[in-house]
Amino acid sequence: MTSESKNHSYAKPPTSVAVFAHVAANGRNEFVPAGMLEHLDQGGDATFTYGTKYVQRMNPMEIDPVALPLKGEKGGEPRHMAKGLTEFGGIRDAAPDAWGRRVIENKLKVSGAELPEVAYLIEAGSDRVGALDVRPGRGSPPISLANSVVDLERLLMVADKIESNEQVPDEFLPYFNGLGTAGGARPKASVRDENGVLWLVKFPAQKDRACNAVLEGGALSLARAVGIRVPPIDVRTVGGKKVLLIRRFDRYWSSPGEVLPAGRESWESDPGTQHVTAEGRIGLCSAMTLMGLDEYTARNSSYAAIAQAIRARCTHRYIARDLQEMFARMVLNVIVNNNDDHLRNHAFVYDMALRGWRLSPLYDVLPMNVVASERYLHLSVGEQGRLATLDNALSKWPAFFSSREGALMVMHRVWVESRDWLRHFEAFGATKTDLAYLSGAIRRLSDLASPALEAELRGVAQ
Repeated sequence: MTSESKNHSYAKPPTSVAVFAHVAANGRNEFVPAGMLEHLDQGGDATFTYGTKYVQRMNPMEIDPVALPLKGEKGGEPRHMAKGLTEFGGIRDAAPDAWGRRVIENKLKVSGAELPEVAYLIEAGSDRVGALDVRPGRGSPPISLANSVVDLERLLMVADKIESNEQVPDEFLPYFNGLGTAGGARPKASVRDENGVLWLVKFPAQKDRACNAVLEGGALSLARAVGIRVPPIDVRTVGGKKVLLIRRFDRYWSSPGEVLPAGRESWESDPGTQHVTAEGRIGLCSAMTLMGLDEYTARNSSYAAIAQAIRARCTHRYIARDLQEMFARMVLNVIVNNNDDHLRNHAFVYDMALRGWRLSPLYDVLPMNVVASERYLHLSVGEQGRLATLDNALSKWPAFFSSREGALMVMHRVWVESRDWLRHFEAFGATKTDLAYLSGAIRRLSDLASPALEAELRGVAQ
């Protein structure tokens, strides 16, 4: 933590902050000022102004696909938020969620009621998700770099104290680095491995009914097996507890100044290979931002609405692939009962080579054991709303495919691999407790589909 961050007071909140973007051009990878977020004290009337030099750069990143598109942007003119919104979605996505907010409050030794929203934007640090940073001014330095994996045991201890609402002693302040950079409500941190590659580590929570590292690791392994793009993952034992590590897909490695080639996944190159010495950052926005929604209206959204936004706002080269993968994700969530599938858990990355957005790799898939015979996802699935059945998912096939047969083939592929779910979780050391929990989360085809659809799916391969 820098002295600027440690001594910064929010008794009088700043009315403007500088938004930086990480760009790769002219042999350099660096943060540069992208624009100013102003009038923060006027309740919903904030403006963002792109810098004229920024929009003229070789590789400027789009801050917000709805309210702040780069197409036609010349810079220097204040831009207002999209109608009905009180935040710029692209900048909101650079702010911490529930866990990150708790970390920041503990670090600053204040309650949530004492901090203005702008404090969370600033204090999230420069290793936050995506390619943006928010600082008090254009001349402000970056803050909060990630720890290394050798610090995992200390990070776990600090996370436990924060979750228990205990004040973390000052001597452990360095371990706050990276703890508040990611979204979600569960304890997590960003760490770097021995090669400098950035990973997200997810720690256990005190009220877990089974080992979440095994549950999510197995679910992501299953997702990869059905053809869904998933970054590298690992499960390690730290202090007698298992933690899940997921490679950060919003970072890539290349020669200095090079953007990621079109459509390439970020983990396909590592530092240390020939001429690969610089870390680049990838712009990211949530599905909520791509759809131009706020927290309230997002509650009533659907997978079909995400598909509509993909068609309207994503790069044409990958629309068909992204629609098919989004459908596969919906089907997988139905099967494993991942009901934490809200719009912040679906994201899009900015493909700099194509100057457009495409669906991000998958993250945050956690099977949930519930007693109810009728189960529901967070997002609407089909014509029967949020009801988690395969018939309901298939009812909206025209949003994703040009034919019902195409949707049926993808559904069949996900279901067939899901029948062999046990091996994916045993590979991460699932215990009897974990498997018992999973058996109440992952359902058989007869529990998911009508007799007619069940017969149809069983007959696909015949």
